[in-house]
Amino acid sequence: MALILYNSLTRKKEEFIPVQPGRVHIYVCGPTVYGHPHIGHAKSYVSFDAIVRYFRYKDFNVKYVQNITDVGHLTDDADEGEDKIIKKAREEQLDPMEIAEYFAWSYFDDMRNLGVLRANIYPRATGHITEQIQLVTALLEKGYAYEVNGNVYYDVSKFKDYGKLSGRKVEELEAGARVGINPEKRHPSDFALWKRAEPEHLMYWPSPWGGGYPGWHIECSAMSMKYLGDTFDIHGGGLDNIFPHHECEIAQSEAATGKPFVNYWMHNNMVTVNGSKMSKSTGNFITIKDALKKYSMTTLRYFILSSHYRSRLDISDEALKAAETGADKLISAIRNLKKARENARSVPAFEAPFRPDEFRSRFEEVMDDDFNTPRAVAVLFDLTRESNSYVNSGKDLDQSFLESVENLYLDTAGKVLGLISEDILTDDGRKTVAEVQKIIQMTIDIRSNLREKKQFELADDIRSRLGKIGITLIDKPEGTTFEFQPE
Repeated sequence: MALILYNSLTRKKEEFIPVQPGRVHIYVCGPTVYGHPHIGHAKSYVSFDAIVRYFRYKDFNVKYVQNITDVGHLTDDADEGEDKIIKKAREEQLDPMEIAEYFAWSYFDDMRNLGVLRANIYPRATGHITEQIQLVTALLEKGYAYEVNGNVYYDVSKFKDYGKLSGRKVEELEAGARVGINPEKRHPSDFALWKRAEPEHLMYWPSPWGGGYPGWHIECSAMSMKYLGDTFDIHGGGLDNIFPHHECEIAQSEAATGKPFVNYWMHNNMVTVNGSKMSKSTGNFITIKDALKKYSMTTLRYFILSSHYRSRLDISDEALKAAETGADKLISAIRNLKKARENARSVPAFEAPFRPDEFRSRFEEVMDDDFNTPRAVAVLFDLTRESNSYVNSGKDLDQSFLESVENLYLDTAGKVLGLISEDILTDDGRKTVAEVQKIIQMTIDIRSNLREKKQFELADDIRSRLGKIGITLIDKPEGTTFEFQPE
């Protein structure tokens, strides 16, 4: 069966045909590193992790690029306001790059703790200023951009297809709908490719137009095309990035190259908290770190993948507890199967109670249909029912058959969905990784309470004892994290 995915550009499902046979080039918008990642980030990156994993399961050679935005993303998500990283740096009285480094590593830690596989390349905007200046220069030379007082703007009236992704039309965009009208712009929807840096601005680079910094949109175009080519297969991101970010990426990239920018656009839906939109300003959001203090990696991945990537996901304690119950049932079934296999033997004239290949085919069929992970999870539970029935039947168990079922779980629940790994399946009295993380976090919380009460001697003793077993505590303004280096 062909692999079908929903293309946000055409607003319909299409057969996936890669630019290069057997290869997939995919770019997903990464985080702006000015705060700890939240569950909305988890929804996006766990969803695309499963997509990338499935491509590899299907024997595609995948080149996965995910950027790190460490400059240029302004507070109104367009051309006005303050750079989010500089704003955070001012609040914390730190250097902007210190903020970017700290939260970039916070993001990498959270992704690792969620079982998200590393992308092939994580380009940073500040490391690709030359490529961005070259792209802006090309747009100026081709007449798609204009410079005013050290600012360079893209002229949306020159690109006839502007709005083809979002469905918005230039003539329908109201002047000043989002922010006050900028008199430098020819049209209120023109967007900044390069911004002039004011004297107090802490992050700027020399350019043909004076000292400044790149606009948010130009960064992704420059970095994606550098590593994936002028035309590549898949560009992903959150639904909220369709406009203006992805719309502007298309306009500037296709104007510069004269070629289609991306063949398939994929967008994951949003996360709500107890039915309300996530918002940092109102405090209605949950960081990944806080979620991992209460729930395991398996529970959080199960919760996210039980919802389709294009569906809205509402997070609540009740929903997470239900996910925890479901994940535990799945893990218990696989552990029981593993134990049964270790004690089984070859059964003469064995007749299989069910065919594992049929479940594999069903799993692939639903994943081939726009990566339908909720239906894939349902297939695994049908398999679990059959597996439990056989293991608990009281019959002589055939080792080869049990091994084939276990391998099926490892391929589907493991390699594709990332719900299981060998340490999770080990049930010999040792703690799982998630359990160890919870214990360490509890110890960190106790130490923090001791420090607040000025009981520094006891707090230092905890740090010392943890250090002796390979756990290093790292105290930062945002809190304490840890690194584990077992002997």
